[in-house]
Amino acid sequence: MKTVLKQDTSYTLEPSRLKEGSVFGALSERSITYLLKNGALIELESGDQLFDYGDKGDRFYVVLEGCLDFYKTHNDQTCHTRSINFGEAVGFVSMIALHDKVGKAIAKENSLVLEVTSQLFSDFHDDYAFDFGILLMNLSRDMARSLRELGNALVENHVSIKA
Repeated sequence: MKTVLKQDTSYTLEPSRLKEGSVFGALSERSITYLLKNGALIELESGDQLFDYGDKGDRFYVVLEGCLDFYKTHNDQTCHTRSINFGEAVGFVSMIALHDKVGKAIAKENSLVLEVTSQLFSDFHDDYAFDFGILLMNLSRDMARSLRELGNALVENHVSIKA
C-alpha cells in the first residue's frame, strides 16, 4: 500500500469517468478535481489492508479502481459482509457516527482509493456547498441501499432485532 500522486498512477482519473460511480454521480467535474487534488490517492495491491478494526474513524475511502472486501468484527468474531466496488465508499459510517472502525478493508485486487479525511470533508462543504449536498445525498443513498440489503438478509435468515 502506498500513497501516490495523480500523475504517477497508471489509472484513469478523469472526472467524467469517476462520475459514473455512485459516490461522485452528479457532482461537478470541478468539485471532483478538488477532492482528487486535496485527498490522498492510495494504491493497494491485492491482499493489502487499507484499515483495521479499531482504527480511528476520521476518514472514509472511495474506490476509484479495483475492489475491496470489508470484514466486520463484533464480539471477537469477524465476517466478510460486503465488497466495495468502483465508485463506492467504505468508512463513511464510522466517520459520521464518530466511532472507530468496526472492521477491516482488504484489497480484493489491485486497487486505487481516494482518502477523504474529516477535515477535507469539512473543507469541501465550505468550498463546494452545492456539490457537498449532492455528495452527502449520494453517500446516504449508498448507506440506505446497504441497510436494505441487511434487512433482506435478516428476513431470509428469520432474524429479528430486539429493540
